[in-house]
Amino acid sequence: MSNISVTNLTFGYEGSFTNIFENVSFHIDTDWKLGLIGRNGKGKTTFLKLLQGKYEHQGSISKNVDVDYFPFEVAHKEKMAIEVINEIAPNAEDWEIIKELNLLHTEAEVLYRNFNLLSGGEQVKILLVSLFLKGNNFLLIDEPTNHLDTETRSQLVEYLQKKKGFIVVSHDRNFLDQVVDHIIAINNTNIEIQQGNFSSWKENKDRQDSFETSQNERLQKDIHRLEQSSKTSEKWSSDAEKAKSKKHNKNEGMIDKGFVGHKAAKMMKRAKVMEQRIEKAIDEKSNLLKNIDRNDTLKMIPVKLGRNPLVLANQLQIKYDEKAIFQPVSFTVNEGDRVAILRQKWHRKI
Repeated sequence: MSNISVTNLTFGYEGSFTNIFENVSFHIDTDWKLGLIGRNGKGKTTFLKLLQGKYEHQGSISKNVDVDYFPFEVAHKEKMAIEVINEIAPNAEDWEIIKELNLLHTEAEVLYRNFNLLSGGEQVKILLVSLFLKGNNFLLIDEPTNHLDTETRSQLVEYLQKKKGFIVVSHDRNFLDQVVDHIIAINNTNIEIQQGNFSSWKENKDRQDSFETSQNERLQKDIHRLEQSSKTSEKWSSDAEKAKSKKHNKNEGMIDKGFVGHKAAKMMKRAKVMEQRIEKAIDEKSNLLKNIDRNDTLKMIPVKLGRNPLVLANQLQIKYDEKAIFQPVSFTVNEGDRVAILRQKWHRKI
């Protein structure tokens, strides 16, 4: 058993304002079957390339196994399939190759056909057999079911169920449910690993999102109520302090400034306590909804022109006998415009 350890991984593309990954840390057991999930644009492909060592990054990625990527790029596709396998996995015995093909319900005769003449499904099988026979490696399998028929897909599911030590990327949730035992999810703010298949991860994610949403709504109400109470306490305290300095008139009794001051201080202290509770509630709220994807409403506001254009020209140029009469011009003529056409000299090279 080996591990792939990622510690404080930080990466962003040059010129980007935000990093794709920020201080990410986790460990992967190389015996796990992991499904890599995340919305498009969240960094799945980038993550696979980082594991392959293709990008410079901050932090560390340590591993004591080779990392191989599928689909593997075959340099000489005109070669026979058996030659392709021998180049990728030179230590593989013939009986091992035939055994792997049997697991994929594929006849051995496919080995003696040119790789480029194989069907898409057969090429997928040859490459997977090659990479799994290579040994001491961890596979990054990127969308293996693309363009496969139902039968080949089922054979691939059955094959991967007997294997271990890979990360597979797929948009086919049913496929992931059948072949993985862990999920590595790229969220908005972190990368998390959970034991189980896609369905169990989705159930946990929905439960967490529901909890955070309800907590957020409760905290929003608490913050609003505390803000109103704090404002009321501050106003009462301020009014009481002003009353201390006013002279009482003959129709009013003497003001007990000590009592009023005590009440004012008490109300001000109460307001400060409420402010602290507000800040705490805001801090709690800031830890919620970070990984919940929300679709913003698209709003379109058409720009209304004051007048309808009669003529709208963009880079207009007129030629006569293949020669330009004037340089390209752009202009707009609206209703009510009074336009003067002026001739300017333009020296052309004939």
